[in-house]
Amino acid sequence: MSGSNEPADLARQMREKAQQLAEAAERATDPQERERLEKKSRTIRDRSEQQSGMAAGDIYPQK
Repeated sequence: MSGSNEPADLARQMREKAQQLAEAAERATDPQERERLEKKSRTIRDRSEQQSGMAAGDIYPQK
């Protein structure tokens, strides 16, 4: 039964990575690097929300 929490664990890991990227973006001094990190953070955060929805059984991710 170790696989029962895999989607929730994946979503949590994705949220943590998104937070790390957002923090790195705040520290970045180069505007282009900051924008790249912010965009990547948003993308991962959006995917984690979709993953959470799928783990909860919601077949229609929120837009």
